[in-house]
Amino acid sequence: MHYNHLFGPVQSRRLGVSLGVDLIPFKTCNCNCVYCECGGAKVVPHERHEYIPAKSLIAELDHYLATRPSLDYVTFAGSGEPTLNSALGTVLRFVNDRFPDCRTALLTNGTLFHMAEVREEAMPFDLILPSIDAASEEVFNIVNRPYPGLTARQIIDGLATFSHVYRGQIWVEVFIVPGINDTPEELIRLKDALQKIRFARVQLNSLDRPGACEWVKTASADSLSEIADFLKPLPVEIISRSAGNTLSTPPQYENLSATIEHQLLRRPATLEEIAVLCSVTINAVNPILKDLVAENRIEKSVVNGREFFAVTSK
Repeated sequence: MHYNHLFGPVQSRRLGVSLGVDLIPFKTCNCNCVYCECGGAKVVPHERHEYIPAKSLIAELDHYLATRPSLDYVTFAGSGEPTLNSALGTVLRFVNDRFPDCRTALLTNGTLFHMAEVREEAMPFDLILPSIDAASEEVFNIVNRPYPGLTARQIIDGLATFSHVYRGQIWVEVFIVPGINDTPEELIRLKDALQKIRFARVQLNSLDRPGACEWVKTASADSLSEIADFLKPLPVEIISRSAGNTLSTPPQYENLSATIEHQLLRRPATLEEIAVLCSVTINAVNPILKDLVAENRIEKSVVNGREFFAVTSK
């Protein structure tokens, strides 16, 4: 079966071996974050629709999970904001009922938790990983570039409300954009906002692959350590990259070239990462990448001295 809405499994820095479920058309989001690895987004209102039908998502999940792959998480994520899909709750209930041994996670920008229906649908997840990049409206608009009317206050208040009734774990990600959301004033506001939310950990992140805006720079290790110290006694960790191991259950596609393009559609990756994702050697991947670049189907860029490949921008 060819999967249009599943990707991976990927070796995730935070979630281990993760099968991705993409509930939203490519780059469809209610924010257009300057650091987004999907590139510039098609910013949409935060009214929810069944962007991808539940029956399509369920059919692919049923087929794939029936093979009993070795996974750490089935992760609702992808190339847009998954909570925009009104089928979220239906698909999650299917996974929990049909495959109760599968742990589920939600990667979200956290923007819709002010809606009671989203809070209710998200309740059965084992783990939720929302983002809070700013506490002031000015910085929120610079970093996250939301659809008009969406505010940082809505995000913070919605997550605070949800966190005090949710029984699973919440890991809050803060993406540091140097010179924008790492000023003393903004960090004070951010710390105050985080203290309203019940969570297990705060994860500091920074640019490590091409983002939507070229001006976004990587935060230094020293600055991330200083921010982590400032946020104490909150439980803070700095996310670090790891190469990971070859997956025991590789995805099945018609050919390796199609597999590579399918993976790169969701996120840029290095040669080494692509080899891990596809469960093949670097020598098998390298000539295919060269051909795809020559055909202008993928493109190369360099971030922090590391070469990344991504699907060519249209």
